[in-house]
Amino acid sequence: MDRNAATEDGTTDPGPGGAASTPAPVAEGPRTTLRPVTLADGPEFTARARESRELHRPWLFPPTDARAYAVWAGRLVHDDDRAGYLVHERATGALAGYVAVNNIVGGAFRCGALGYGAFAGCEGRGLMSEALGLVVAHTMDTLGLHRLEINVQPGNAPSIALARRAGFRLEGFSPDFLLIDGAWRDHERWALTQEMRGPAG
Repeated sequence: MDRNAATEDGTTDPGPGGAASTPAPVAEGPRTTLRPVTLADGPEFTARARESRELHRPWLFPPTDARAYAVWAGRLVHDDDRAGYLVHERATGALAGYVAVNNIVGGAFRCGALGYGAFAGCEGRGLMSEALGLVVAHTMDTLGLHRLEINVQPGNAPSIALARRAGFRLEGFSPDFLLIDGAWRDHERWALTQEMRGPAG
C-alpha cells in the first residue's frame, strides 16, 4: 500500500523562491476536486468550520482554531495510518467539505475508517456524494485498500443517507462506541468492500 501516492507525502511543495504551493488534486469529478490536506489550509478551513457550527452540531466537531487545526491536520499529514482530503467545488473554488481516512491498516486487512463533513452552503447539493465516490475510488484503486468503514450516530440522518448512496451496507450497531463531546455515543457501523463495487468499481 503506497500511502504517499494518495497524499504526495502530505506536504505543500516549495515553489519558486521557496513559496508553498497547493498540492495537485488526487481525483476530480464533474463538480468537485479532491486534494490532500496541508497545514497551510488552516485559516480557510477553520473559518469554514466556524461558519458551519450550526450545521455540524451535535454530530461533528472539526477544528475551529489554529491550534486545534495544527493537531488535526498534523496527524493527517504525518501519520502513516491516516490521510486527509479537502473537497472543493469546481465551479466556484469554494471549500465544500473534507474527508479523513483514519485507522488505515495494511497487510491482510487493508482497511480504513472514513470521517467526513460538508461546510455550510455546500450541504444537500450532491457535492459530498460525488466527493465520497472519489475517495472510495482513490483509496481502493490507488492506496489498495480492500475495505472502508463509516461509523455514524443513529440520529445523523444526512450522514447515513450519504453512506447508503455511496453503496455502503449496514453491518451492525455498537453501543457506547466513540467518545464524542464528552460522552460515549452509540454508532451504526457501515462498510464497503472492493467486491461490492462491482467489476467497474
